[in-house]
Amino acid sequence: MNGAFGPIVFLVASNVFMTFAWYWHLKHRGWPLWAAIAISWLIALPEYCLQVPGNRVGHVDFGGPYSAAQLKVLQEAITLVIFSMFAIWILKEPLRWNDVLAFALIFAGVAVSVLGKPA
Repeated sequence: MNGAFGPIVFLVASNVFMTFAWYWHLKHRGWPLWAAIAISWLIALPEYCLQVPGNRVGHVDFGGPYSAAQLKVLQEAITLVIFSMFAIWILKEPLRWNDVLAFALIFAGVAVSVLGKPA
């Protein structure tokens, strides 16, 4: 799954798991903290199983088109997209205008980061 798109597929899938691991417990007020932590860790395991290969196949040292910094910036942008959908659909929390502006500025940073070839 090399090329520019393959790593993105891995990163999107991993971010779905991570967003659930980090925020799903907010929907379950009755869970004790220890249960929220344990369940979050179980959800996070598949995230790591997708994130690591995504970064590996995407990195220039493994035949991918991205530097480590580019992969990190892409991952943050993907996280914002996944989180936004999660916040709206699962948590029922609309994004404020300043959240949208902040996300847009981060996406501008992604565009700057992926311009040109990795160092």
